[in-house]
Amino acid sequence: MNRPPIPPLDAAAVLKRYGLRPDKKLGQNFLQDSSALQKIADAAEIQADDCVLEVGPGLGSLTRYLADSARSVAAVELDPDLIPPLKAVLTPHPNTRIIHGDILELSISDLVDQPGYIAAANIPYNITSAIIRHLLESDPKPRRIVLTIQKEVAERICAKPGDLSLLALSVQVYGSPRIVAKIPAGAFHPVPGVDSAILRVDIYDEPLIPREKLPRFFKLIKAGFGQKRKTLRNSLSAGLHIKTSEAQTMLNLAEIDPMRRAETLSIEEWKRLCDSTNVPSQP
Repeated sequence: MNRPPIPPLDAAAVLKRYGLRPDKKLGQNFLQDSSALQKIADAAEIQADDCVLEVGPGLGSLTRYLADSARSVAAVELDPDLIPPLKAVLTPHPNTRIIHGDILELSISDLVDQPGYIAAANIPYNITSAIIRHLLESDPKPRRIVLTIQKEVAERICAKPGDLSLLALSVQVYGSPRIVAKIPAGAFHPVPGVDSAILRVDIYDEPLIPREKLPRFFKLIKAGFGQKRKTLRNSLSAGLHIKTSEAQTMLNLAEIDPMRRAETLSIEEWKRLCDSTNVPSQP
């Protein structure tokens, strides 16, 4: 079905009409480039019966594209000042539901009623990690996450063994990430000081680490990256509050060189380490 094109949204004009200014504390940079917005919607691969959760709809620029394809869109906005213009912009889209609240304090099950929903958002960069983890660890779980985030952070999430980080492992244990497109700073109002990227994460049916061992996995990787410049033997010893000889034994049992550093280990190697230790499972 051919749909009429979605008209551009002038963020500056909408804000002026409502007597508002972007809130720096909330990381408000409104994406308004039509090409970039279409790329996000295309990356989400929304089907007609899909429920979409959008975090931080702002003025509704992206929400319109999501609503054009989805059965329903639940849009969670923290800033109460943006609710009136958001409602006005989304008037032509009756399949949208606006929720005023903090996504990190809301239960996903209260927002979407469909397992395998799609999460899509242009999120504030200062809480990227917290939002991603909230989405990945909540129930029901999404089948796909598509986010506009800082380009350097997207690259870190997609890193390979040898250059992994705590954030990369925290995402890759749940799904397969890839960068779909880069977005220049000029696509936003106001223009941020960094370029952005569209990150797509396809969620696995089950995490790469068995669910019962995930708390242990996160405890181990936090310890391993706690003192990144140190060898695994020393960083695990410090982070887990155990003797270096105990840390060395753990690593030897997992067939991992104790002199390696955390960023060089693959998820499979972290899994072996989980299997070789009786570290308490509390995160």
